[in-house]
Order: sequence, then C-alpha cells, then structure tokens
Amino acid sequence: MNYQKISKKHYNLHIIQTDRFKTITVKVNLKRKLVKEEITKRNMLINALFESTEHYPTKRLLEIQTEELYELSYRGVNYASGKFTVLNFDMTFINPKYTEENMDDESFAFLEELIFHPHIAKQEFAKDNYDMAYNIMHDYLVTLKEDVRSYSQIRMLEEMDDSIISYRSSGYMEDLEKLTSKDLYNYYLDVIQNDAVDIFVIGDVDIDRVSKLVEKHLPFKTNLKNKESHFYTHDYVGDEIKFVSEKVPKEQSTLVLGFKLDDISDYEKRYVLNVYNYILGGSTESNLFRVVREEHSLCYYITSSGQPLLNIGIIKAGINADDYEETLSLIHQELNKMQLGEFDEAKIENAKTTYINSLTELEDNPDNILSLYIGMEYLKADDIETRKKKIKEVTKEQIVAIANKIHLNMIFLLEGSDTNEEE
Repeated sequence: MNYQKISKKHYNLHIIQTDRFKTITVKVNLKRKLVKEEITKRNMLINALFESTEHYPTKRLLEIQTEELYELSYRGVNYASGKFTVLNFDMTFINPKYTEENMDDESFAFLEELIFHPHIAKQEFAKDNYDMAYNIMHDYLVTLKEDVRSYSQIRMLEEMDDSIISYRSSGYMEDLEKLTSKDLYNYYLDVIQNDAVDIFVIGDVDIDRVSKLVEKHLPFKTNLKNKESHFYTHDYVGDEIKFVSEKVPKEQSTLVLGFKLDDISDYEKRYVLNVYNYILGGSTESNLFRVVREEHSLCYYITSSGQPLLNIGIIKAGINADDYEETLSLIHQELNKMQLGEFDEAKIENAKTTYINSLTELEDNPDNILSLYIGMEYLKADDIETRKKKIKEVTKEQIVAIANKIHLNMIFLLEGSDTNEEE
C-alpha cells in the first residue's frame, strides 16, 4: 500500500493506493469540538441529508440512482472521538476498471449531491424530508432504553461525571423536540462552513485523478484544520466511590462499574491497557469470565474494556439482582489480584497474539484500513508494524503498574425483577 497525504487549503486529502480491492471507498469527515447541545443536531443532520436531496427528492429516487451507479453504497454516522465529534459521509463503488469509464466521476457527483445539495424549501429542510428524519430519530430515542446493555452504560457514565464523559452519543429527546427544520438548516450551513475536513480514499486509484475529482465535487471552503489532541484528561481523580441503582421492567439486571485512569502514559493507553483488559475481562479466557461466570455461575456475561480517549475503564455484567453483592466482591478480588500481579503470565502472550492477529485481519478490509489511517491522523496512532512491535514489548511489570492507576469511581446497577431461579 502507498499512502499519501495532500494538504489543501480547505481540507486534507488522504489517499491509500492498493490493488487488493475491486472497489473504491471514500470517507469524508467533518470534525469539530464536542458540544453537548449539538449532538442531537448532528445526528439529525445525517438522517436529513440521507433521506432525500435536491435532485432526488425521495429516498426511492436516491436508491434508484445507486442502482444506476452499479450498486454504489453510502452510509453516514455522527460519532464522538474523545473531545471531538465527527460527521462521516461514506461511499463505496466498483472501480471503473470493471464497469464503465468515468463512473468514478459520476460516483463522486452522487456524494456531492448528498453533502452539498440537501432537499431545501424556503431556507429550511423540506417538510417531508425533515419529518421522516425526525421520526427515525424519535423512534430510536424512545426504544433506547430497551437495549439494557447500552442503556446501563449510558446511565453509568451520566452518573459518573458531568464532563464530556457523560454525554449521550445518541442525542437527547428534549433537544430533538425543540429543534425545527429551520434550525437544522442553519446548523448545516455552520457545519459546511466551519468544520475541519479530512477526506480519505482507498483503492486502485490514480492520485492526480482522485485529487481533481475531490476538488471538482467536494467544494469545501472551511480553513479550519484542528490539530488539538482528542484525548480527554480528568480534572480530578478521587478515592470516593458512588453507587446508583435504577429499576427497569426487565427480568435481567445489569451491573456496570466505571473507572478513571490516572496519569497513564501514551504507551500505556495504546498498548498496556489492551493487554490488561484482555487478561481481566476481555475474552472467554479472562479472569472475570472464569471466576464470576464459570466457577460461581453469577452472571450471564461479563466484560472488561478500556476507553483510552476518555481515560476510563468499564466492567459490565448481566446478573440477577440478588447476586449483586457477591458478584461485586468477586470483581474486587480479581482487580486486587491484577494489582498484585497474581495472574497467569501465559495470558500475556495470548493477549499479544490476539492483538497481533486482529491487526493482520485489518488489512483484509478497506473500511478497517481507512479506520487505521484515520487513527493515525486524528490520534497519532502508530502504523500496523509499529503496533505489532510495541505490543510485544508489554511486560508483566507494566500491567501491574497500570492496574494500580485504574480507580473505581462509579457503581451502577440497572435492577430488573429477576430472581435466582434456574435459567
């Protein structure tokens, strides 16, 4: 693969040349600092832009055009990346070498239509378009509580801290209900004019041609190129532990523990934390899974994960409510063992092998490769070969050290009506 970054006045263009795929994938990222009051707007914006456009005023007409473009696929999402929020527009189409000449030009024209030609009437999103986008988001927010695994983590983070950690990536019903189509259009203009823009392209492409197609069809005018770190650092990490419970009309209960990571290095965030979590609760071979689920049969599932961008760790378990205290005690036991280095060293090598294998698999998928380069651009992540080298350098002493920098801060119990009856 050949990677080239071209720094234009209004955006950065990243091109990964490879002949491994018969498709070309394009990702357009619009990035700005994360603001709680804008999350709902950004989610709605994706819905509205992908529902219809100026020249394709219905969803069906959009789909017909993708069929004309040899089943071009398009996707969109708004996601948080630490202290930033990213609007992503994504399309994949068959390389014109296998279809028709200039189909890449027509495909870029379709992406231009999605981003720059929304379905507008009287300086606001057209009513049918807006109503459909609104209903999609409204229904999603209404049903969010049904997914107890996701909802329990959302609620834990809200109770844990009043910083960006607590923000709901799904958005907020109260913000949606007061949003108008005029408000959304004004916000769209603000995004197009002021977000930092990065464009990523992967495939068997000519760099000069791609550069010209981007210049022709993606006429961004923003001058912002924000290089501030995405990583969030806690203002305060104390020893106090907060407990909150909430009842839900479900049979199963969910226990979620939130941890703050204190003063950990970049190397620890990117590599040691991965190995730590694999051993603690990141696989079916992990200590938590073996002890809490297999030996004591106290949970339906149990996992441990880290979110280095937010400097937090999370343990999540599906349990019976009356097993809460015993489950929590066993979790504390395993956390203490990690701090004391009382874990099987063979699991360190298993964690490293799993990590390296996952990196190798990244190269089999264009979306994964693009995610790798996005991480390199936004998070200063290492390339694949450097990652493989550095993960091998992780030692038991480093794992013990990071175990002592992870502080339990929040215990949240989403309490169902379950009992200890046999499954």
